[in-house]
Amino acid sequence: MNFIRIILFPIVPIYYLITWLRNWLFDIGGISSKSYDVPVICVGNLSTGGTGKTPMIEYLIRLLKEEKDIATLSRGYKRQTKGFVLADDKANADTIGDEPFQFFRKFKDVSVAVDEDRQNGIENLMELKPDLNVILLDDAFQHRKVKAGFNIMLTAYNNLYYKDWVLPTGNLREPRSGVKRADIIVVTKCNKDISEAKKLEIASRIQLRDHQQLFFSYVDYSSVVKSVNYKLNLDELPEFTLVTGIANAIPLVEFLKEKDLKFNHLEFSDHYSFKESDIETIASKSLIITTEKDFVRLSRYVELKDKLYYLPIEVKIDNSAEFNASIINYIN
Repeated sequence: MNFIRIILFPIVPIYYLITWLRNWLFDIGGISSKSYDVPVICVGNLSTGGTGKTPMIEYLIRLLKEEKDIATLSRGYKRQTKGFVLADDKANADTIGDEPFQFFRKFKDVSVAVDEDRQNGIENLMELKPDLNVILLDDAFQHRKVKAGFNIMLTAYNNLYYKDWVLPTGNLREPRSGVKRADIIVVTKCNKDISEAKKLEIASRIQLRDHQQLFFSYVDYSSVVKSVNYKLNLDELPEFTLVTGIANAIPLVEFLKEKDLKFNHLEFSDHYSFKESDIETIASKSLIITTEKDFVRLSRYVELKDKLYYLPIEVKIDNSAEFNASIINYIN
């Protein structure tokens, strides 16, 4: 915890009270929430980022897209547009945001939309896509003006919510008690070999309510890195530069070190807006590996052509059959 966060501790009770009061007003109906006929699944967290929401949305898309007409709705963080935007062939990271653009690039049969006002976004989607079977809300756990039918709350293994404080000293957007709204809690970014004893320890700290289920997931990294036109075997990479602009690059860095790969790391903040000087620095490197989220923004720069690759990832969930059944049962 850095010094500035420590000296801001006196603000914590004020932030806690404001966010607790807001939630209480929603709980008692003092502030109204709106429900919808179409099934709405919210994926979010209590913390400020880095829990793996984007891979979880992609997991749900893969699970459902063969049988269901799906839409994703995001805020579109740091996009250069306002209001409701439905992705089309002219979409890019500037018009809809990097994560929604990643969905759009990968899943052409899924409707991808952004709107700061989630109610307005849902209503526009339902009007434009009347056959929708499910809407996936990305990072909307605190957007309580929409009452999602099903809430999936993520918490990262290396930063479990019950060990954290609310802002500004900690990273929680609201008090820990907000976990009660979750139908499913997923501990993300676990080690593949996490022990049953550790799972039981975490479960005892979370103290599930009767309506809740707990799952554990890990990130499965691809054996190849990809560019627009090429693939390279991960194990055969020469020395490279890793470029990240994500909330938590630690698991990726640790994975690459475990593979005994030689690299230096250029680390930027989450959703970082790359400047011309940054691109010049990155372009001076002979081989660049990045995350898929960063790739959708960086790949448009001609200077990086043929030297920029990303490492694909997928979420793997323990007891995935039970997890999948819970999602499908809700929708049906």
